[in-house]
Amino acid sequence: MSLENVKHYFEQFQLSHKIMEFDTSSATVSDAATTIGVEEAQIAKTLSFRAKDPNEAILVVAAGDTKIDNKKFRSQFHIKARMLSPDDVYEQTGHKIGGVCPFGLKNDLLVYLDESLKRFDTVYPACGSANSAIALNCDDLFTYANAEAWVDVCKGWQEE
Repeated sequence: MSLENVKHYFEQFQLSHKIMEFDTSSATVSDAATTIGVEEAQIAKTLSFRAKDPNEAILVVAAGDTKIDNKKFRSQFHIKARMLSPDDVYEQTGHKIGGVCPFGLKNDLLVYLDESLKRFDTVYPACGSANSAIALNCDDLFTYANAEAWVDVCKGWQEE
């Protein structure tokens, strides 16, 4: 059902036909990169965190080769980086782990894009299922994700 919600979401932009569906899994960064044929860093993974309000969540879309930098996260959001449980992710986004994306969300969530994505002309976020993705440039990802802002909350992708 989640993939159908994302397809419906992209219909308003006449882009639902650009969603790629695969016979193999794209549930992990590694699986997605292999399935699509790109480097892992180009996979735009969506990470789900607790917000200050326990009934809300924050989504951070980041490059596939990154990890959250707790110090940067706290500086940006003024809270500790605490990931949601799989059940909470589904409750907040309407997407199951492996297909979480910033599109067709169940709730109106705050979405941020990490600077790590800007290295690439094209990135590949999931589309609500463990075997789907869409190719977008960073400007389009920002627009279609209804992103609040670009943030710098990840590590591991640039020389320290």
